[in-house]
Amino acid sequence: MSFYRIYYHSAHIFCSRILISVFLTGLLLVGSGLKPVWAEEPEEDTVSESVDSYEKLKTFSEILSLLEANYVEKTDTNDLIDGAIRGMLKTLDPHTSYLPPDAFKRMKVETSGRFGGLGIEITVRKGILTVVTPIEDTPAYKAGVKAGDRIIKIEDESTLDMTLSDAVERLRGKINTKVTITIFREGLEEPIKVTLTRADIKVKSVKSKIYEGNIGYVRIRSFSKTTSRDLDKVLDKFRAKQVKKLVLDLRNNPGGLLNQAVEVSDRFLNPENLIVYTQGRTEEQNMRFTTHDRVDRVSYPMIILVNGGSASASEIVAGALQDSSRAIVLGTQTFGKGSVQTIIPLSDGSALRLTTARYYTPSGRVIQENGIIPDIIVEVPVASSKTKEEKDKNAEEVNKEKIKMRKFLREKDLKKHLKGKKSFGEEETKPEAKKKTEEELKKEELLASLREDLKRDIQLKEAVALLKGWSVMSKVFSTDSAKN
Repeated sequence: MSFYRIYYHSAHIFCSRILISVFLTGLLLVGSGLKPVWAEEPEEDTVSESVDSYEKLKTFSEILSLLEANYVEKTDTNDLIDGAIRGMLKTLDPHTSYLPPDAFKRMKVETSGRFGGLGIEITVRKGILTVVTPIEDTPAYKAGVKAGDRIIKIEDESTLDMTLSDAVERLRGKINTKVTITIFREGLEEPIKVTLTRADIKVKSVKSKIYEGNIGYVRIRSFSKTTSRDLDKVLDKFRAKQVKKLVLDLRNNPGGLLNQAVEVSDRFLNPENLIVYTQGRTEEQNMRFTTHDRVDRVSYPMIILVNGGSASASEIVAGALQDSSRAIVLGTQTFGKGSVQTIIPLSDGSALRLTTARYYTPSGRVIQENGIIPDIIVEVPVASSKTKEEKDKNAEEVNKEKIKMRKFLREKDLKKHLKGKKSFGEEETKPEAKKKTEEELKKEELLASLREDLKRDIQLKEAVALLKGWSVMSKVFSTDSAKN
């Protein structure tokens, strides 16, 4: 997802052949020696570039006329001009695009935190439509679509050379309608087809849990309008429950609104701390974003989880806290989407999404293409399909390991082992059966669920383990410093 700054003004595009011809005539007159009163003496290079541009516009007008008059079938002028606009923008980066009126409306709905579709964030990477991340609890997520999957077909249409906005338009549709996508995934020999049912996507941007009694866990799925407000509620709950450490999970977070990335970072940094800055071709695109004094901050030890699906706003937060030595970043290298898009509404209700700047971390690191490299890299093992021969070999190895491990086991560790009696002279007491309350059962169920989270998620397990040992390490290091 891109960062948007919306300019609310009208921009007029003259597509009529007559208007272009009149415009060109006026320019030719200026070139012939008739100088308007507002004109300054132009530099020679500027004049040359302008003349070249206007000559190309003249050629465009001629081609449009020829198509309308001579093409084998009747043409729609609006479709031709729209196609020309899309083709022009396609020569730039994949995030610059033309948004027809319907697409512009959908984009505004999307940033509000609720939209219709499949629940995947996509981009064009090396000319191929690629999944940045599936959003949790959506049709795509439930169907097993993964970050990094390449969508090579939508229905039976190839996505090769398809623009991002065209792909989004084909993937979205009415609720409860189906769409089939063909996916190529690393590790699979052949592409797979996945049929998804479109749904009303409601994104809850912030989720939270508490591990080990005092380690808070916050997952930010995307940066929508309510993210910072939702985060404040979670942090208030953590204060009430005496949380002392924090895991901030930004994995598979495709980004969102720039102001929300700044607001989230502000909760964890000191006042007057630089968060991010942007640089573009014009002075108005050069901006700096810093922390302020209007929020309640938390200062406890912190680990940020990231991966290849962490993009844009996620990279701003991780980069800002990493540069300020405020948090340890753990996981794998992030996506590397470090450009700012400005949305410019046009007079007919459409809009131009234009890449206008790159953004930089406080220390001046360029995130575009590079991403954020974690302080601690923890890879997630890739599950691969195995042949019968490999499975048999694996079973044999497992059996060998079991034999090895037996030397560490005792009788009492074996299942259904015979219970021992008390030694001579000791009284045998029967434990009283205590009936557990509903509250105790719920607590046990929650703890079991949290333990299961850590078993399944190696990166989260590593983060929690580091934070558990944080207090001990801090004491040791502070003692060593005092001695020195």
